[in-house]
Amino acid sequence: MKYFRPLYPFLLGLAVILNSSILADPALVNSLAQLLLFTVVVCIPIWRTGRMSYVDIGWPWGLVVLGVVSLVLSPGYWVRSLTVSVVVILIGLRMGLGILKMWREGRLKKEFPRYQYQRIVWQKEGKTTTALALQVDAISQGLANASFFAFPVFIIAANTREQLHLLELIGLTVWAMAFVMESIADLQKMRFLKEMKKAGMHRQVCNIGLWKFSRHPNYFAQWMVWNGLVIAAVPSWLALKGVESDVLWWLLGLGLLMASIFMYRTLVYITGAVPSEYYSVRKRSGYAEYQKQTNRFFPGPKKC
Repeated sequence: MKYFRPLYPFLLGLAVILNSSILADPALVNSLAQLLLFTVVVCIPIWRTGRMSYVDIGWPWGLVVLGVVSLVLSPGYWVRSLTVSVVVILIGLRMGLGILKMWREGRLKKEFPRYQYQRIVWQKEGKTTTALALQVDAISQGLANASFFAFPVFIIAANTREQLHLLELIGLTVWAMAFVMESIADLQKMRFLKEMKKAGMHRQVCNIGLWKFSRHPNYFAQWMVWNGLVIAAVPSWLALKGVESDVLWWLLGLGLLMASIFMYRTLVYITGAVPSEYYSVRKRSGYAEYQKQTNRFFPGPKKC
């Protein structure tokens, strides 16, 4: 059962959203669409190649699917539904188009370091059947798109009130600022790597721009992107009180919180900062010093 334990929270979240009287229809269609997408684009290629990197295609394009389903099927005020759908589609496209470029360049023929790190974790956990662990991890990310990451999107898009709440505007502002920050951080990293390659200097530590204040400003910004959506969803969640049963209403609120928690956990411990640094500290001579001087996740001033 230890192999399947990562699936349990997402299955519970899926059960909650499918039992909602308002959200069940778009949630069901989204779940089936995620199942089809991940089966064809992720699970089958993983089974054939033994490489987990295909998840990086399925997850962002799954967000695009989520946004389209929300736009077409959600019953809320059209401006609000259109806005949140465009937001989540942009999140997916930003990463999805990038990974397709990497796929065309043949860079998915080699396992990404963060997924190599997963095998080290599985060994510590006693998971010796790697093929099964790979599939469970892939399925869990598909379930995330069907459950907790769908919570803020469908809750916002179900709100029929035409007047926008201040928290919605704050949440969208947070999303926009974080989206720009994530894009800038990625561009700074790409520019740094190109300059180092051109100069013949390999395995250098990127500590320019936003990377001076956080070792992973792109991951922090990605987390804040989802926090912006969660903030924007609070008024729509409050509007569901009395429409849903009290128990389900509280569970939907918990689901919103879990979207932030799961994204943070993923970006720090599962496929983000910790796996990345496991290899960086071994490959880059100055990385240990960089760790001492710069915050891992939350931006802050350089330490003495």
